[in-house]
Amino acid sequence: MKRTIATLLATTAAATAAAGVLAVGVPALGAAADASTAASAGALDGLRQAQPFLFTYTFNGHLKVAGGNFTVDRRVYVAVKYNTGRVAFAKWQIARPHAVTPGGAVYVETTIAAPCAGSSNGYARAYDEATRTWSPSLKVTICQRID
Repeated sequence: MKRTIATLLATTAAATAAAGVLAVGVPALGAAADASTAASAGALDGLRQAQPFLFTYTFNGHLKVAGGNFTVDRRVYVAVKYNTGRVAFAKWQIARPHAVTPGGAVYVETTIAAPCAGSSNGYARAYDEATRTWSPSLKVTICQRID
């Protein structure tokens, strides 16, 4: 089997070279990595995790804002604002590992009534304090109960 894999890799490498494609920084099977491979791998160590994201749902008659790809065990600022910039709800939350949500996850129940009829008149955003990264804006409908 080892010989079959080596033969396949050699055939693939020959076909790739014939097509004019160059594989950079990939050591040959069984060979030690050279300095350029090690440098390439070291450069990847400093890359930031995937961009934070948010999603919303209704829970207990309120709008719930949740998201992932935040720094685990670090603070995340979750804010829901009107399109004018006025804050409707804001809270600091600690990002925790979650079985379904990648990276550090936050789940925040707001005081905003939901479900809510109408058009999007606001947005939610979250700030990862550790990486100083904002999530993209997520359109939401903000309303208040009158009862």
